Amino acid sequence: MHIRQNFSLKEYNTFGIDVSAKHFSNFGSIEELEEALQYRKEVSANSPCPLLILGGGSNVLFTKDFDGIVLKNELSGIELVNEDAENYYIKASAGEKWHNHVEYCISNNYSGLENLSLIPGNVGASPMQNIGAYGVEIKDVFFELEAYNIQDKIIQTFSLDDCQFGYRESVFKNKFKGQFVILNVTYKLKKNPVFNTSYGAINTELERMGVKDLNIRNISNAVINIRTSKLPNPKEIGNAGSFFKNPKVSKFRWHVIWEQFPDVVAYKVDEMNYKLAAGWLIEQCGWKGFRKGDAGCHSKQSLVLVNYGNAKGEDIINLADEIIYSVENKFGVKLEKEVNIV
Repeated sequence: MHIRQNFSLKEYNTFGIDVSAKHFSNFGSIEELEEALQYRKEVSANSPCPLLILGGGSNVLFTKDFDGIVLKNELSGIELVNEDAENYYIKASAGEKWHNHVEYCISNNYSGLENLSLIPGNVGASPMQNIGAYGVEIKDVFFELEAYNIQDKIIQTFSLDDCQFGYRESVFKNKFKGQFVILNVTYKLKKNPVFNTSYGAINTELERMGVKDLNIRNISNAVINIRTSKLPNPKEIGNAGSFFKNPKVSKFRWHVIWEQFPDVVAYKVDEMNYKLAAGWLIEQCGWKGFRKGDAGCHSKQSLVLVNYGNAKGEDIINLADEIIYSVENKFGVKLEKEVNIV
C-alpha cells in the first residue's frame, strides 16, 4: 500500500474536475483495504479524516478538494460461481469496469445485462446506484453482494431484499452510506434469454442494423449505437451521464401537465403514478445546448451536464440549480440530482 498526499483527482472523475485528495491510495485486495483503513484511523487521531471509496468516478461531482482519504477500488476478477437449470450465477469484483463485465457475460452467452451496455463506471457502483437503462435495472438481475463492514471489520453478504433497491437508490446510499465497501456482486443471468427491446429506440435501431435473428449481442450493439449517438464520451467532454433522475408524479399531476403540454414524454409506473422524462422537461425550458463558460448542457441530450474543459464543480452545480428552478417554475415538478455531490 502506498499513500500519496495532495493527490490530483482530475483523471479519476469523468467530469474532469481538477481537485485533489489530502490522502490517496488504491487497493486490490482485502488486506490492502484494511491497511488503508488502519492508516485512516491513525491520522484521524489528530483530526477527522473523511473517507471516500472511488470506483470509476463516473457518478460523482467534486466541488472542492477532498480533505480526507480517497481509496480507489481496484479489486478484479469475474467468475461463474454456480448454475441451475435456468440461470448462471456470475460473481464480479467491484473494481471491474462495468462494460467489460457486460462484454464478458455476452461473450459467454449469459443473458440479462445486454440492455446495460456501455454504462460508464465500475461493477461496485451498479448495486449502490441500482443502475438502469432501456427497461432493465440491476435489481432485475441481482443475486447477492459481499461488502466490508468498516466499523466491525467483517465481510457481510447482502441479499436482494437487504439492498432495498429503489429508483437509482439502495441501502448503501441511505441507511448504510459510508459504512461499507462493496467487494463483489453476484448476478443471476438467464440461460434462455428473454429479449427486452420495447424501451426507447432499440427496435428502431435493430431495424436500421438489418437484424434478422435477434440475440443478446445484437441488442447490446443496438444499445451501444444509441448511447454513442446521444451521449458524449467522457474522454472527450467531461460528464457523468444523466445528471438528473426522471421525476415520478401522481396521475393527477401528469394529467395537469398533459393538458397544457400534450406532447409531454411520460411513462406509466402504475395506476396512480407516472414517470416524466427529465430530459424533455429540461429541453422545453430552453437549456439544451446551453453553455456558460465551460459548464453546459449537452447539445444532443439535455439530461447530461458537461465540462467543456476547465469548469469547476461549483459551476456545474450552479447550472444544475438554475435548471431545477426553471423546470419547477414551468411544470411544477422538482428535479432531483442523480450524481453524487462531494
